[in-house]
Amino acid sequence: MANTISFDAGKTAQQLYAERSQRLLDAMELRQPDRVPIQLTISYMLAEMGGITKQELLENPAKAQELLEKAALEFQPDTIFGTLPSDPRPHLLLGDRMTRWPGHGLDVNAEFQFAESEFMKADDYDDFLEDPADWGVRVYLPRAFADLEGFALLPPLGMTLFGTYNIFGAGALTAPPIWASFQAYAKAAQIVAADNEVSARNTARMAALGFPSGFVNGAIIEAPFDFMSDTLRGLRGIMLDVLRHPDKLLAAEEKVSRFQLKYAMDFARATGIKRAFIPLHRGSDGFLSLAQFERFYWPQLKAMMLTLIDNGIVPAVFYEGIWDQRLKYLTQLPRGKSAGWFQRSDIFKVKEAVGGTMCIMGGMPNSMLQGGTVSQVREWTKRVCKTVGKGGGFIMSTGVGEMSGSKPDLVKAWVEATREYGVY
Repeated sequence: MANTISFDAGKTAQQLYAERSQRLLDAMELRQPDRVPIQLTISYMLAEMGGITKQELLENPAKAQELLEKAALEFQPDTIFGTLPSDPRPHLLLGDRMTRWPGHGLDVNAEFQFAESEFMKADDYDDFLEDPADWGVRVYLPRAFADLEGFALLPPLGMTLFGTYNIFGAGALTAPPIWASFQAYAKAAQIVAADNEVSARNTARMAALGFPSGFVNGAIIEAPFDFMSDTLRGLRGIMLDVLRHPDKLLAAEEKVSRFQLKYAMDFARATGIKRAFIPLHRGSDGFLSLAQFERFYWPQLKAMMLTLIDNGIVPAVFYEGIWDQRLKYLTQLPRGKSAGWFQRSDIFKVKEAVGGTMCIMGGMPNSMLQGGTVSQVREWTKRVCKTVGKGGGFIMSTGVGEMSGSKPDLVKAWVEATREYGVY
């Protein structure tokens, strides 16, 4: 087995940072780097390596960063990131009804879970389409967050346009339920602001150790169909809408596309991060028929991605599930302008179909790092590097962004095999 240290012996952290950054950039832009870059989406595996609970990992950010830095130096990937999302406090403070956290409704060693609910009803479509912002603040937030129920008593948000005259009618804002919700929101915002400062410092710390940021970076947005499904209608509701309210669903998708794009472009201008991460949830094989996919999912997602690209923003897309039947649609995207992280699609079919269209990320089944052998890991890694990595445009990663249960010796064998067999 190749010796990991020999690859980078004698190089400074600054040299490693520059080489790793260039390696990742070359792959993202469909160029051939010096070798296949590798990203560790290590997540809750940090708790297992550190001998702590997953609850402590999320609630002790200093310990989480310590463990992340230790793992980075031990495995020496090109980039690495921990848990996402990583701080339950704002959610718990607001009474978030759509998430469950280790130690809060779950076992201390469980992982973050999304608890889907139908926070938007079918008869809400008209109000949503008339003014999604007003509906969102005065109807949706009180339903989705227990401590924001006071917002249901707010006057229509359009009354803010009444300017100075609105001040005289603003006494409603001092009503105890409304005031309590504003206070909760302010406290949650303070936590998020502090978390952002810590995140910026941690990014600088990782850079000082020689590790650049990876694939999951930038504004987080969704395919319009997923946006309407995930946190609003739910799976049952959205599938009924496809049949019962198709025109209203399409109109709603158009609206959410516009403000998501504005958010992503504003984010890019404010931060300088020219990337948008788009996790896809309902577009994979089996959720929608191809006819439904062609009407409700792909045109809206494609239009969103093209707009991002036209504005200099790279869509980094997580193709969750299996997309084997949908790969032909992805070839409609411009060459070298997007990246795709594939969870369970046949990675060799992905290479054949879209290897000339986008950077591909994935390749290592999480199950192999949990229950495989060193020999199996090395042989599979060799095959992926030689086939999927051929010609560049490939970032080695696990299929899922949580490496819980992975064995450290198998992870080490995987990284070393990627370095050995991924050389161009």
